[in-house]
Amino acid sequence: MSDFVVWSVIGFFLLALLLVTLAVYVVYSGLLTEVHISTGSSPVRSITVAYKYREGPYQESGLLFAESCRIAPELPTVGVYYDDPNKVPGPKCRSAVGSILSEGDQRPSTELQERYEKFGFRIFTFPEVTHVVSSCFPYRTRLSIILGVYRVYPQLNFYIKDRQLCAHPFLEIYRSRLIYYMSPLARQGDFYVPEVQKAPKRQQEGEESEEDKGTDITGADSHSECSSVSCLLQSHSRDTSPALSHSPSVLYHQRRDSDSDSGSRRSRRSSSASSFEELQLETEKGVTSNGLEDAKISSQHRGLVAEGEE
Repeated sequence: MSDFVVWSVIGFFLLALLLVTLAVYVVYSGLLTEVHISTGSSPVRSITVAYKYREGPYQESGLLFAESCRIAPELPTVGVYYDDPNKVPGPKCRSAVGSILSEGDQRPSTELQERYEKFGFRIFTFPEVTHVVSSCFPYRTRLSIILGVYRVYPQLNFYIKDRQLCAHPFLEIYRSRLIYYMSPLARQGDFYVPEVQKAPKRQQEGEESEEDKGTDITGADSHSECSSVSCLLQSHSRDTSPALSHSPSVLYHQRRDSDSDSGSRRSRRSSSASSFEELQLETEKGVTSNGLEDAKISSQHRGLVAEGEE
């Protein structure tokens, strides 16, 4: 009997130790990390990437990340996600995954570039943009990737819809023990790799027709720096917190509901102007270092809003 008690006590302490270890591991991975969403300049400059394009469930993109890391483990990795898995079937979700070869004015190493091309990767350059929606999350363990999906994306979704912003596609950049989540508000078309640009345009369930929206579904024609102003917006009447899919990334497409009367159209234009003014106030805090006066910035944004209304 005494032996049973002793083993019971040992088992209890071992179980308690295991639970404490798991709790510490989860917290260390970022469970309690506060998430901040902001608009401003991109966390990266223009980047040249070696990528592979795939169509399939986003949760399976980890295989491409692993393949890319095996070639050059020291390089940052990036994933670009073009479809909303809540609307597009998993096998049809499009993504591009690979490594960042160079950033800014730096040119990628020819040897490194050839090494990636040998394994079937293609080379593409994403531009630096002045306006993005972004956040970051600690990248300490593999669990951090999963926690980032469930901690960051719901807040990104709410932030974008609350301000009626047009943000797409979504990028995840893994470097310096951090995961950067970002989605451009301008020049979105420059973030679409050739395989996506050549693919037939998709009209997802519940989306308006091309004629009603007056813009490309994929955003591949959004090359203007002010495309976030003219992009069609989504009405507040829609659900602002859809359930997340069990996938590494979610692409949030913001669309404006088509109305039959001209009064509703004027209301949407007013909403667009108000939304961009909010974005302007947040962005101005981060761009004072470029030497522009506040009055000049405000005047420029008002001009962009007027252009979007036209």
